[in-house]
Amino acid sequence: MNKLNQETMEKIRLIVKRHEGKLGPVKLMLHDVQHELGYIPFEAMEMVSEACEVPIAEVYGVVTFYTQFTTEPKGKYVINICMGTACYVIGAQNLLDHILTLTKSPVNGTSEDGLFSVDATRCLGACGLAPVAIVDGKVYGNAENTGLVEAFVMEKIKSERTTNEVV
Repeated sequence: MNKLNQETMEKIRLIVKRHEGKLGPVKLMLHDVQHELGYIPFEAMEMVSEACEVPIAEVYGVVTFYTQFTTEPKGKYVINICMGTACYVIGAQNLLDHILTLTKSPVNGTSEDGLFSVDATRCLGACGLAPVAIVDGKVYGNAENTGLVEAFVMEKIKSERTTNEVV
């Protein structure tokens, strides 16, 4: 396990301190850690456990139960492709496969260069817009046909990846 740097540890300490004494602070603390760092490292779980006087297993259980929490760092750009029934039937699998190829990311993982995380998600509740993709919090409906997600990815590849790399 990689050790976190002092700056990151201090961010976690401040988050824990901000929520001490509040009702139900575990989830609040974890949410703030994830927002600040992009993921929840084990060291943060240990601090939350200690501050809330609950077993580390309970904190870990919360992190692994809620799908919005992750224990792995995400890429700079996060792309979620809905794989719910309506989206799947209308072409979400094709969209997912295409985005994975463009980003060179594994499904539910992060590209080696750290630029993209691509997640196949459960129903996003926007079935009338199927297939749906969420890119950095922005919802794209009819995502397979509009080309907007592909355009976003291509623009980021062009602007952020080295020119030596074959796209």
